[in-house]
Amino acid sequence: MRGNREKMKIVYNQVEEAISVMREVAKWGREQGFRVWLDEWLMPEELITEEAKPENFCIGEIDGKIACAFILQRSDSDYWKDSSDVHPVYLHKLCVRREYAHRNMTKTVIEAIKEECGKNGIKYIRLDTGLDEKVVRKIYLNAGFKIVDIIDFDNGRSMALYELEV
Repeated sequence: MRGNREKMKIVYNQVEEAISVMREVAKWGREQGFRVWLDEWLMPEELITEEAKPENFCIGEIDGKIACAFILQRSDSDYWKDSSDVHPVYLHKLCVRREYAHRNMTKTVIEAIKEECGKNGIKYIRLDTGLDEKVVRKIYLNAGFKIVDIIDFDNGRSMALYELEV
């Protein structure tokens, strides 16, 4: 296995393919006892928004095979203040197919996204996830992200906001 030396190609505007991978990974996660998205949340009418348009739905290919899926959008008003001055992209719903697990795939994806960002003058990759998601937190911190803010909700839950400078 070549780990993060594998070359990933990002393909945009892949709504059906991306959602299919998200459902596949979420199903596996639920079977393992993880708290992940329900299938009814992983539908075009739920995921496509003013900020997450069809062209923002991506798959990552390695050697012509779909290895992962994610949403990569230019704004995220749910958790992030307007930040047009720092030119970020927001990464959502990153899902790696099982056959690519344990191959440093998150780093491979992030390197491919960084390459795309460099071409487009984007300076930061941002994402958010539940603060109590310890496995996910470790993955993103190991990929170079830093927690830049924590949002506490009235229900006792907290959201961690992560950022990586390109």
